Amino acid sequence: MAGRIPQSFIDELLSRVDIVDVIDARVPLKKQGSNWAACCPFHDERTPSFTVSPTKQFYYCFGCGATGSAIGFLMEYEHLGFVEAVETLASSIGVEVPREGGRPDQESRADALLAVLAQADQFYQAQLRRHQPAKDYLKRRGLSGSTAAHFGLGWAPDEWQALLTHCGDSRQRDLLEAGLINRHEDSGRLYDRFRGRIMFPIRDRRGRTVAFGGRVLAEREPKYMNSPETPLFHKGRELYGLYEARRAHRTLERLLVVEGYMDVIMLAEHGIRYAVATLGTAATDAHVQRLFASSDELVFCFDGDTAGGQAAWRALANVLPHLRDGREARFLFLPQGSDPDSLVRAEGREAFADRVAHARPLADFFVERLSSDIDTTTIAGRSQIVATARPLFARLPNGIYRELLIDRLAREVGLASERLRADLERSAPAPEQSAGDAKPRPRPPGAIRMTSMRTLIALLLQRPDLAGRVPADHPVLTHSEDPGAGLLRRLLRQIAADASVHTGRLLEAWRDAEEFPYLQRLAAYEFAIDPQLDHDQALASELDGALERLAEQACRARRAHLLAAARERALTAAEKRELRSLLGGAAET
Repeated sequence: MAGRIPQSFIDELLSRVDIVDVIDARVPLKKQGSNWAACCPFHDERTPSFTVSPTKQFYYCFGCGATGSAIGFLMEYEHLGFVEAVETLASSIGVEVPREGGRPDQESRADALLAVLAQADQFYQAQLRRHQPAKDYLKRRGLSGSTAAHFGLGWAPDEWQALLTHCGDSRQRDLLEAGLINRHEDSGRLYDRFRGRIMFPIRDRRGRTVAFGGRVLAEREPKYMNSPETPLFHKGRELYGLYEARRAHRTLERLLVVEGYMDVIMLAEHGIRYAVATLGTAATDAHVQRLFASSDELVFCFDGDTAGGQAAWRALANVLPHLRDGREARFLFLPQGSDPDSLVRAEGREAFADRVAHARPLADFFVERLSSDIDTTTIAGRSQIVATARPLFARLPNGIYRELLIDRLAREVGLASERLRADLERSAPAPEQSAGDAKPRPRPPGAIRMTSMRTLIALLLQRPDLAGRVPADHPVLTHSEDPGAGLLRRLLRQIAADASVHTGRLLEAWRDAEEFPYLQRLAAYEFAIDPQLDHDQALASELDGALERLAEQACRARRAHLLAAARERALTAAEKRELRSLLGGAAET
């Protein structure tokens, strides 16, 4: 079985393609100093705020915050998955994408896990064909055999080691790492994780099974169970049914986001084949990115009770940063006590599809929720709405959608649009402005507050050549407890391994990491540099200053730790020497 694309190939690919050529072939660019510029293809604007840096091999829009490498641009602009974007770039320079090599150990482990998950998938499906009670249950729910086969439904026998016995002792390590079996804490005995459950394979964008969900037939808790987090499966990123929805439609005009496996499957049974489900968690930022990569219209479906309203509000907050012009999000609230599964069976496809088509636009839900239980005729009420709305508008990209939403809220609270716009932006920090700009650029969504650690990481992302100024024995690398210290150490190792690395390649190595969105924002951060100063020297000075501040913070933290330890126990001789040194340093400063 082919493995993942080696990181070494991705690095080589990004060193051979020029992001300027990639973007210019799709969005005509104009030279602007050392960079290239255009009106952003991801939101409506008249003045170019989309910049491409050939040095960093990185693009950034100061208006909407879109940012990334050549791979990231293709994913956003052409709505491609990661693999498809890599293949498109590779094809442009006439090379094939390898599926093995680069990192043999990691590649073979991924292959092994995918293989054992595929073996388990086949086993569960075969067991369903033999287990009449499970088939009867699915028939009572109104599910046809063809739909069950389309989604690959299976059955996990109600036995302790059915899958383990089927796969054999030689696959124990793979089964454990894939989350298919557990080890008893006391006895050490291995046993199947899923027992006596209808099985739902969870597939990635390429259709490979990466995890499972299971539902019991009997009254037993938990009713639903998912695979644990594994090297292949992260529930905050995967969406059940997305692969099947993309396979059913050449172009997905909309995606309906529901809560459960059976909701997705029963909607498909009734001809609504564009539903997906989150996996026991609220819609995350990663979910929203993946959804909008497949369709420009999202409809979130919730119960019509208080809990459903709260869940919808959380989803709205995650959707806002991604609402570039041309994208739409709406909310469907079902009658209390109903779910998509029961409702589509009760009223049929046409009636349910009509509900989806008339789901509440995000703007309506946003304004109604903001103004509920508030007297908008009073000054205090209007002030409260503006205060609540301000951080939400800060997450929304600049563009026509944002302007229309401000107009809508202004009508609701009885204010002039210009007055509301000023009130919303009054407390926002002023945007960075480069020398020579005639007008300040619009503030990107979610302006980041820069700390010394963030400053250091941002500088290294943007200028990897400055890594040599970071001493190997710097306190932040040796014993800092700052949450970013581990990330900093990994970034420095990454830079040290490749002297020619640039911003785009640094970021792509982190694409699957939790820190990726955070690093993207730091890579795009603009430092306010005095135009009278040498730019390179100014950035080096910024880095030295951040290092100095971090050293002081680390020493203070270490000093406090040793003083606290001295109150509880006798310090070692080495600790005493270290504390004397730290106290002496403190006295000198």
